[in-house]
Amino acid sequence: MLCCGGAEEDTSGPPANQYTAPSRGGNSYGGGGDRGEPRSNMAKTGGPQKVLPIEIPSISLDELNRLTGSFGTKAFIGEGSYGRVYYAKLSDDTEAAIKKLDTSSGSEPENDDFAAQLSVVSRLKHDHFVELIGYCLEADNKILVYQYARRKGVQGAEPGPVLSWNQRAKIAFGAAKGLEFLHEKVQPSIVHRDVRSSNVLLFNDYEAKIADFSLTNQSSDTAARLHSTRATPRLSEDKVKQCVDPKLNNEYPPKAIAKLAAVAALCVQYEADFRPNMTIVVKALQPLLNAKPPGPESNA
Repeated sequence: MLCCGGAEEDTSGPPANQYTAPSRGGNSYGGGGDRGEPRSNMAKTGGPQKVLPIEIPSISLDELNRLTGSFGTKAFIGEGSYGRVYYAKLSDDTEAAIKKLDTSSGSEPENDDFAAQLSVVSRLKHDHFVELIGYCLEADNKILVYQYARRKGVQGAEPGPVLSWNQRAKIAFGAAKGLEFLHEKVQPSIVHRDVRSSNVLLFNDYEAKIADFSLTNQSSDTAARLHSTRATPRLSEDKVKQCVDPKLNNEYPPKAIAKLAAVAALCVQYEADFRPNMTIVVKALQPLLNAKPPGPESNA
């Protein structure tokens, strides 16, 4: 819950730890498993599937070597379970996070499967979704080129200005819009499976974008249930104030915080059937964008 975190802005250079794997594995661009990069766990059907062309440009390995100093230490910004991530500026001056997947383990899909999944991912375009903008499959490499987030993710912990209530509400709304796109707008829908603060990246003007998702539609509900048993008691009306980031210094609208907590509590219900879809969540969060913290006299 964003009102509970101490997310802060990073104003200096490429944020190295933005792409570094959290302690439980995986990260915004450098993570692995069935999060982040296309994997071969898409839902299967009985007959052959038509593979559409990949709608993003391929980038030559020579060009990527040139941009990253042959994937050298100066360009290196993070590492995850399944690959390393490098910062570069493309030929059109676009900043990019270049993720070079580790293919030595043999756990990655074959190139044909990988290309088929790239075809799917290349069509995912949304204001609140981190876009895949290029790829390379030369010489047995699997390299993905993403939009680069100059601001660190919501999980960021380095010193910087404390995010205000309005900034946090905007981030929560943007993240919800990104999930709504994956769940409700994409056909077939995509289940993220790993929604957490490190997978919400911040772009200009605190525009939140969802990163690091799974292509599977057959996710288990077990993980969600485990998380819900921990989160739900803390989101009750009488305890929600204990979750609020003390750095807000009481500069937040209590009713809006209570509503945000109520929405969050619904989203982590033990039974999936009782959780609202993301369109409902987006509609519930939208009014919070205009909620104003109380004045000084209210906090006295």
